[in-house]
Amino acid sequence: MLQGRIDVHAHIVPPFLSDAARGAGYGASISAGFPLWSEELALAFMDENGIAVTLNSVSQPGVHYGDDAKARTLARQCNEFLADAVARHPKRFGAFAAVPLPDVDGALAEIAYALDVLKLDAVGLLASYGTAFLGDAKFDPVLSLLNERAATVFIHPNYHPSSKSLGMSIPGFLVEFTFDTTRAVANLIFSGALQRFPRIRFILAHNGGTIPFLSWRMAMAPLIDPRFKAFSPDTVLAAVRSFYFETAQAAGAGPLAATSAVADPTHLLFGTDWPYCTAAVTRAGDAALLETAGEPALSDIFRNNALRLFPRFG
Repeated sequence: MLQGRIDVHAHIVPPFLSDAARGAGYGASISAGFPLWSEELALAFMDENGIAVTLNSVSQPGVHYGDDAKARTLARQCNEFLADAVARHPKRFGAFAAVPLPDVDGALAEIAYALDVLKLDAVGLLASYGTAFLGDAKFDPVLSLLNERAATVFIHPNYHPSSKSLGMSIPGFLVEFTFDTTRAVANLIFSGALQRFPRIRFILAHNGGTIPFLSWRMAMAPLIDPRFKAFSPDTVLAAVRSFYFETAQAAGAGPLAATSAVADPTHLLFGTDWPYCTAAVTRAGDAALLETAGEPALSDIFRNNALRLFPRFG
């Protein structure tokens, strides 16, 4: 049951990327610092945990640290690194392209290059850039291009400036990351972006943050406030249902029950968040999933649903 799985949430951490982030004053989300990554380590982790395919992406803080030109160069370097790994292991690795947002022009060029020249599988975006969340009109040209291509897009949380200013000693990855995803999803829905760009298939990291729990509350907005008169409870819940949800750090009985209550069952995916999350976290998630989901559902979560998005791994 745990063989042949497809992991849609894992990250590359090549030295040139971690060096660039540290050089710009950005640290890793975990106190141990940026984790080690290599093809050999990734494949060993996959083999030890019954993972046939990993789709790699770039994690927070992304590739843009304040300089558009440097961000474009770093995004290209990451995408060519991802493409090289896929070329060496085409049936083991897939890739979500890195983009240099909030540089919109740079992002448009890089998406075209990554999909058309490098032939990467999909695109990775952060939930927020600077103070702006996905769904902000400034990002519409990027979403328009992704919509034209019916692209699959993985949304990973960023560490929003408002979270950094709270003064809490709790690290951002523990709770603040989930709120970044939640805010981006709410903005995508209530800005009308999902209606304007309906062909994009969005995968949400960490089971969508707090969206499964808050979805009913969000659906009540049209009954409470005339600012949401363009929506109805049913259209809000349908919008939530259109997203894909993956299990990294959200595989327990509570998160799975909440997600299963609001998500399309064909939109539930498996993720590990390796190497930021260790193999012990993957094993704990596996135990929780095995305890709370039946075998048909697990087969879909672990592999079948992802194959509908990424059929080349069939």
